[in-house]
Amino acid sequence: MSEKHLSTGSVEPPRVDGLLRVYSHKLCPFAKRARIVLKAKNLPHDIVNINLTNKPEWYFKIHPKGQVPALFDNGKIVIESLDIADYLEEKYNTQTPLYPKDPAAKKRDQEVIRNLLPGPTGLLSKVQYSSETYSAAAALDLLLPAAQPLEDELAKRETRFFGGEKPGMIDYMLWPWAEGVSALPGLLGVKSLNLKDDQIPKLRKWAKTMSEVPLVKELLVPIPKIVQAIADRKTNTFDYDTFFDY
Repeated sequence: MSEKHLSTGSVEPPRVDGLLRVYSHKLCPFAKRARIVLKAKNLPHDIVNINLTNKPEWYFKIHPKGQVPALFDNGKIVIESLDIADYLEEKYNTQTPLYPKDPAAKKRDQEVIRNLLPGPTGLLSKVQYSSETYSAAAALDLLLPAAQPLEDELAKRETRFFGGEKPGMIDYMLWPWAEGVSALPGLLGVKSLNLKDDQIPKLRKWAKTMSEVPLVKELLVPIPKIVQAIADRKTNTFDYDTFFDY
């Protein structure tokens, strides 16, 4: 598969009237949130991938900071992954709703996303990209306490997914970082994180179940490629021209 990421000097591909467009990066977990929601709701769209090292000049007219994702919908531009997810959910609410119909349950899901996801996802990024060298034990000491509230929330719900018997918005907003956790052993130079049986067992089962969801499987990046990408970015050797040829 070849995934061209447009860079400086490029021209934006022509837009198709009425077709949603997401500006993305294949490895960015925030951008993956937007792509997952588009697929979950079966919304026709095209994808324009952005080289985040050498950003196209034209892209700053779409996103002032040059970040991904951004969504273009018939002249309207929406940025930030959670705002894009909520925008798509509200506008296309008859196509596979991802929040519960009950207002109180929807509010609870939004609170979980807003309050419980930033801690573990932010700390995972710290472990992945820090100049410090983490041992597996040190990484777990940092990540497990932050993940415990999500473990408790899932236990309270007594369901396979946060969304019930099928994935919902919480599941899809969390998944890109859960996928990143699978690359931790490779990043830390160990075969396994050696989690004990009583350490976040429900979240681990959830992650295994999520990895088998068809649309999630479709967007999976091979673990060795995630490890390579993070290592290359930390040493400024990431090569956009060759990395995505797999």
